[in-house]
Amino acid sequence: MEKVVLLAWILALSVWTTPVHSKYYSESRAHEPVQEKKTQLRFYLHDILSGNKPSAVRIAGPNTTKKEDGPTPFGTTFAIDDLLTEGPQITSKVVGNARGMYVSSSQDKDYALVLYIDLGFTTGKFKGSSVSVFSRNPITENPRELAVVGGRGRFRLARGFVLVKTYSLNITNGDAVLQYTVEVVHP
Repeated sequence: MEKVVLLAWILALSVWTTPVHSKYYSESRAHEPVQEKKTQLRFYLHDILSGNKPSAVRIAGPNTTKKEDGPTPFGTTFAIDDLLTEGPQITSKVVGNARGMYVSSSQDKDYALVLYIDLGFTTGKFKGSSVSVFSRNPITENPRELAVVGGRGRFRLARGFVLVKTYSLNITNGDAVLQYTVEVVHP
């Protein structure tokens, strides 16, 4: 019996005194305050639904038998890989792309979308960086404001907004050119 008690004490003490060398987290003190920068960018997004190589394609839609109402009936989801250019012409210098998706999220006639896009820059000072947007997009308002929720690279921890103005819209095929003015604060 004494051996069992002794063995139990040895096991208890060895477990209690053995340090844990593996943690899934670490604790540290906050860094000194970082001077934040404000950056403003202006470019044009080309959302092309028509032609042989559209940049926005429908990937899901409502499962109904009724006639669809408008270009984006409630529940319609599009995946996008839109060009970002310096000017409104498609032949303007390409500065990046907008990749993500949008969902028609309004059952009313206000045609609101919920938009998630990553505005990735492929040239210039911000090459390899991106701004993340996740916001309601009331497409009939001009201008409209979208929320910036983060970013990568030089825009890590970004916060701010995007003002979107419709530059042109082809109501026959849905193609649009949108002016994006991005204002973000970042470290």
